[in-house]
Amino acid sequence: MTRALAGPGAATVAPRVAFDWRPVVRIGAIGGAVSLYLCLVGIVPVFNQRPLIIGVISLGQTALVLSLFATGFVATRKLTGTAGARFLAGGLAGGIAGAVLSALVLVGSVVPLRNVFLNASPELYDLLTFGLGTSGFWAPLVTGIALGALAGGFSLLRPRLRRSLYVGFLSVVIMGLFAGLIRTPLLSSPLENLARLLFAPEGLTPVGAVITFAVAVALNEYRRTNDLGRRYRAVPSDRRWTVIAPAAVVLSIAVLILPQTLGSFFAQVIAIVALYVMMGLGLNITLGLAGLLDLGFVAFFAVGAYTVGLLTSTGEYGIAQWSFWAAVPFAVFFAMLFGAFLGLPILGIRGDYLAIATMGFGEIIRILAGSDLLKPLLGGPRGITNIPKPFDVPPDHWLAGPNQIYYIALAGAALIAFIAWRLRGSHLGRAWLAIREDEDVAEATGINLVQTKLLAYILGAAFAGLGGAVFAALVGSIFASSIQLIVSINVVALIIVGGMGSIPGVVVGAIFLIGLPELFREFSEYRYLFYGFALIAMMRFRPEGLLPSRVTLRELHVAENEQPPDAAEGALVAQEEAG
Repeated sequence: MTRALAGPGAATVAPRVAFDWRPVVRIGAIGGAVSLYLCLVGIVPVFNQRPLIIGVISLGQTALVLSLFATGFVATRKLTGTAGARFLAGGLAGGIAGAVLSALVLVGSVVPLRNVFLNASPELYDLLTFGLGTSGFWAPLVTGIALGALAGGFSLLRPRLRRSLYVGFLSVVIMGLFAGLIRTPLLSSPLENLARLLFAPEGLTPVGAVITFAVAVALNEYRRTNDLGRRYRAVPSDRRWTVIAPAAVVLSIAVLILPQTLGSFFAQVIAIVALYVMMGLGLNITLGLAGLLDLGFVAFFAVGAYTVGLLTSTGEYGIAQWSFWAAVPFAVFFAMLFGAFLGLPILGIRGDYLAIATMGFGEIIRILAGSDLLKPLLGGPRGITNIPKPFDVPPDHWLAGPNQIYYIALAGAALIAFIAWRLRGSHLGRAWLAIREDEDVAEATGINLVQTKLLAYILGAAFAGLGGAVFAALVGSIFASSIQLIVSINVVALIIVGGMGSIPGVVVGAIFLIGLPELFREFSEYRYLFYGFALIAMMRFRPEGLLPSRVTLRELHVAENEQPPDAAEGALVAQEEAG
């Protein structure tokens, strides 16, 4: 209770606030379990081989530090007590998480944990104890307390300063991950000395990390101070081209010279991303606009690839030896036929049943492509090989290898994006949206469900067929093993992560879920683990996706945008009284 002293000069005794420390202990235990998981599944020891800041910290150590720091920060996030309480709560939670790692070191020195957990090795214990071995079992505990207390102090900072520090740290991580890709072209340019100052062969130099952090924080503060987004929105819509056009020109030039500066590997990665963008835009029509979940989308991709293979291959199973450009229209056409073939028998199916039916169709195509029944035509498990590139150029030509597919894939993705954008605002696009919301109501308004759904399947299949055609030219062969269910799941996942029904969202989703794993193939065994984390995080914190469409954004946040009836009446009464 609060008690005041009467009389002159009396002091008021501040009320005591009782804290419930049980949530702090629970969060510390959860953080310890997460840190233990990161160690035992191999993320910490495997990522430890990749430096983030050379001679300072590796990716594995960064993952461990983040888990302990995040434990302390989450424990203090909802506390409203004094600064000392926040430091104490953060240190307690971080210490509990660190104690779990200390227990791992102690138990591992007595019990052969490696018989069950392959990553519970002496190398891991040395990493956790900073090279002290099992005798330094106390090191994770002390580290957890220190990082947790630091997180408590971090939670006391102003939100604006915290966001700037977030941006700076994230920039260091990103630049450290891509240091090798950035450093290589800079070494052969006039910026060679700058490249050696900022980047090591893998990771940032300490000086580079400091410069990257400072520049990122300064740019973020400049953006917030000048409110660039508000200033852009204030520009009249008929004059915004004066801002967009220069940026588009710079971006186009950068896209054109990327293969020559970053090499053929980067060009191949971008080409693969563009292929998934094509398929994503196709499924975005079927799923994002019309609301028809198709888990057999890879079948249309396979039809396009096999069509190009059969018509262009110079090998055993080639039937025409046409050029790539002559075969592509037929690949798109046959993919559209298969789209109609799939769409007709399942037009009356909805929901989960539709997903199962389309998945079955995709599996049928995969089994038939690798079966002995179609082996004389499609090659069976041997597949179709010797598929020529679209342009026959010498090996030292600037269009040699995957570079030409890079430009073709980007051009195809841009064309499909333009078509999808025009379709979205058309009468047909609005009909698809109406079907997605309620088929019965859409039919009552005069929309032909059979025709409209069938067009969604046909157009989506056409886009996937074009992607398959470009894939066959990129790889130079097509096998039944390439027709996997996971391809369809990847396409669905990138639409969810990017934003359902959003064309820019498809591009962003493909970059995050396809491009990044391709760039970091040394960590490919953890690809689906990160997929799971990404999808859970998206559903929990941003269910509308990274770049959602306006329609999806309104649907998911309709409760936030609507005023409660009482609040609306109160606002009306207040306006009347003021008037």
